[in-house]
Amino acid sequence: MVSQIQPPTQPEVIYPDSDGQPVANNTIQFGWIVEIKQNIEWLFADNPNVFVAGDLFWYPVEGRNKIVNAPDVMVVLGRPKGDRLCYQQWKEEGVTPQVVFEILSPSNTQSEMDKKLLFYDRYGVEEYYIYAPEKNNLYGWLRDEDGLDVIPQMEDWVSPRLKIRFVPSSEGLQLYRPDGERFLTYTEISRNAEQERQRAEQERQRAEQERQRAELAEQARRDAIPRLLQMSLSIEQIAQALGLSVEEVRTLAQE
Repeated sequence: MVSQIQPPTQPEVIYPDSDGQPVANNTIQFGWIVEIKQNIEWLFADNPNVFVAGDLFWYPVEGRNKIVNAPDVMVVLGRPKGDRLCYQQWKEEGVTPQVVFEILSPSNTQSEMDKKLLFYDRYGVEEYYIYAPEKNNLYGWLRDEDGLDVIPQMEDWVSPRLKIRFVPSSEGLQLYRPDGERFLTYTEISRNAEQERQRAEQERQRAEQERQRAELAEQARRDAIPRLLQMSLSIEQIAQALGLSVEEVRTLAQE
């Protein structure tokens, strides 16, 4: 009897979803990450196939859990919204994140950022943007036939994929939606939503007051008809006095 030798079992590859490091090193960096992520999510809120993530591990190669990066913000057009522990590209129909943002903190080194650029270039990112808020420096790269190439002029640059506009200034970076609206912070979004709620409530109250005034006016006309009839006014005279049609007066008089 010949026994068959079983091939060795391949160990399961674990893809960690955290490295134990904080999302951001300071409030400025974190604020920018949140602002960019939330505004892009808002921009594509009605498109079910745009996935936006912040500080999410991206594994581009199956079985290679050492090949990983966690962009501060990444945008994947063509993949459904939804929660993920990490972005395993082979489970996402092989779709590479097309647009990546990195927000620098003082702890970021040149060597670290060079490695990130190499990673994003190697694994197919189409647009790569770096903003250093403390120094107010903005950099960008766009993929051409040779890979990621530096965007020489970032002032009023419009992202080919997202259609958002970059406006650097001495006061800081401003980002604008395709409709010309500026990217807003969470506080500004909340404040605008509250103001809109208050405006809607005021409009509702005005409409209710107008309805009540109309009802009172209608009731006053109804109450006036019997009195005017007792004063021997004709139906036609009452209609003219109250701004009603003759038929309306006749109908109301019979009620």
